[in-house]
Amino acid sequence: MTSPVDICVTGGAGYIGSHACYALGRQGRPALVLDNLSTGNRGAVRWGPLAEIDLRDTAGLTEALREHRIKTVLHFAASAYVGESIQDPIKYYDNNVGGMISLLKACAMTEVRHFILSSSCATYGIPQSSPVTETALQRPISPYGQSKLACEVMLRDIAGQTGMAFAILRYFNAAGADPSGALRETHDPETHLIPLALSATQGAQLALFGTDYDTPDGTCLRDYIHVDDLVQGHLLALKHLKKFGGDLTLNLGSGKGVSNKQVISLVEEITGACVNLRLAPRRPGDPPALTADITKARQILGFEPGRSDIYTIVADAARSFGLLKVQDAKSA
Repeated sequence: MTSPVDICVTGGAGYIGSHACYALGRQGRPALVLDNLSTGNRGAVRWGPLAEIDLRDTAGLTEALREHRIKTVLHFAASAYVGESIQDPIKYYDNNVGGMISLLKACAMTEVRHFILSSSCATYGIPQSSPVTETALQRPISPYGQSKLACEVMLRDIAGQTGMAFAILRYFNAAGADPSGALRETHDPETHLIPLALSATQGAQLALFGTDYDTPDGTCLRDYIHVDDLVQGHLLALKHLKKFGGDLTLNLGSGKGVSNKQVISLVEEITGACVNLRLAPRRPGDPPALTADITKARQILGFEPGRSDIYTIVADAARSFGLLKVQDAKSA
């Protein structure tokens, strides 16, 4: 007997959204995917129906949510490139903020009860210290970060009026791929370090921005969370909301900093190939270190990032690209 579809995943054809749909599908909980496929992959929609709708189409959203009697929304859909947001801020406010307004209207009209927002560490800007707690000052330095912060504010205000339980999950660097090989990380254009480094073992060139930071090896430190752990954080948050209601604001990460040079060295070790590397100057606005304090997620949700050690993340990503060395295939 097919389970009813009462969960909606916006951006379910994208990287994190498709992994969320896969995890829900394995639990026998198919999700309705809302995606305009502007950047998503139709082939990644395999664990529930697809409604090809732009989030700014309030009437279309409302019809889809009402038709499937959706009670829970996991909201991943957004434009998500910091550099592009600086070059084209109107696009980011139109898509991210405009889409959020439209989605919240549709949720209010269809009495959605639970809402989980994919937010970002970009809302913190350049933090004064790291690891970053949820109470750190939010001072975004890009239109992307500003748009995510605006979405957080709107969700708090509107959910408070409609009685919708919600979670705001600020995540750090999502990476890796499901170890089964069912999905992989793909973006167009690609901006994430690990897939770029993997591609740079196959002829592409990787630019390493900044080698003179005040860090142990001179390169930026970042917090990488395995996409499977990230999805588990969403499912734990949903379980909490269904049991207790209310609201949550949580960081999701590994709680550990890994340098760019460490990532590149691991890519070379795991693939057995050299990364074609080009040293480049620092990019404006890149903090030397950005790691998450995940104490609150551990305490409230029992969240433990089981696959987020950097070796496992890189090995799973390499496997999804078909670049994992044979001798490592069983151990990684």
